[in-house]
Amino acid sequence: MFASPEALTAIIGMALVTIAIKASGLLLADRLPTQGFAAAWLRHIPGAVLAALVAPAIATGSPAELVAALATGLVFIATRNLFAAMASGVFAVYLMRLWLGA
Repeated sequence: MFASPEALTAIIGMALVTIAIKASGLLLADRLPTQGFAAAWLRHIPGAVLAALVAPAIATGSPAELVAALATGLVFIATRNLFAAMASGVFAVYLMRLWLGA
């Protein structure tokens, strides 16, 4: 198997950019505040991003997405386990789509 020099250059360039992005994140993480308003604000970003990604699917989706959102919320309230809640939501939307044929 032979790769052209352009393809190798592109692969090496993409690898360097990926390593630079990941390394900058690790270097920046050490400089982030650990207390105060900014730290509290930063702790809520992942949940806000997840909600922003899921909310349009719930608002414009089929009943399967609504049932999955309810299942996710109920499992999280019952267990306080984010992984279990997300897994139940994925499983619920899978089952609902099978059942509804959507």
